[in-house]
Amino acid sequence: MSSPLYERYLRLQKRRQRLVLWSRLAVLAAFLGLWEFAARSGWIDPMLTSRPSQLASAFRELAFEGNLLRHTWITGWETLVGIVVSMLLGTGIAVGFWWSTFASRVLEPYVVVLNALPKVALGPIFYIWLGDRYSIYGMAVAISIIVTIIMVESGFKEISKSKLKLMESFGATRGQMLRMVLLPASIPYFIATLKVNVGLTLVGVVMGEFLSSKAGLGYLIIYGGQVFQMTLVMVSIAMLALLSALLYGAVNALELLARRRYHHEE
Repeated sequence: MSSPLYERYLRLQKRRQRLVLWSRLAVLAAFLGLWEFAARSGWIDPMLTSRPSQLASAFRELAFEGNLLRHTWITGWETLVGIVVSMLLGTGIAVGFWWSTFASRVLEPYVVVLNALPKVALGPIFYIWLGDRYSIYGMAVAISIIVTIIMVESGFKEISKSKLKLMESFGATRGQMLRMVLLPASIPYFIATLKVNVGLTLVGVVMGEFLSSKAGLGYLIIYGGQVFQMTLVMVSIAMLALLSALLYGAVNALELLARRRYHHEE
């Protein structure tokens, strides 16, 4: 049986969560209402900014035709592939740096330089090397893999060295230390890297679609801008926001599962 004070605390926490949720919805509703009012009152030009009522009708039309869902699915799939590939490659490279201090000292300056390099400059190179389709994946991975390496390697360095020394004293190999201590203890760092990569990979995908794609939300944004259909541009941006929220929610669900399985504290 929990104490009355603890139950009161839980009720206050639930009430605070509901208040935060309703406040978020109120801010969104106020923003959309002000936008619609400003467009109808002539404060802003709806030809340049569109308005929520036009977005709703355009969304219904595009969704009924099936084009919007198809383009959203393409962008979502490209983002998922980019996240998975960058996490696997970045984690593998970070493990290599942990395994070999010599390799880490030699290659880390290059990683820092690549992290500072504007990735959009690599777009034409990826287009020539990989073609119009796979260049999108190349751009997505290029943006997120360096951050993955840096964050995962930093997480490895934060792991208690005393635990590794203890295993080493018992004759454990580096492979056993990696499998039994380093990787399980790094789960929070993997989750944090995933949260960052959701946004970075989506940026890379959209940038790639700007340059070479014939489908996807990035393509819709470029097409809408070229034909001066701001409603199409705004609907595509809204779908990007929804897609990023769904991906971020999936990462949060994965975090909850990882915490329950590996008993990591918040």
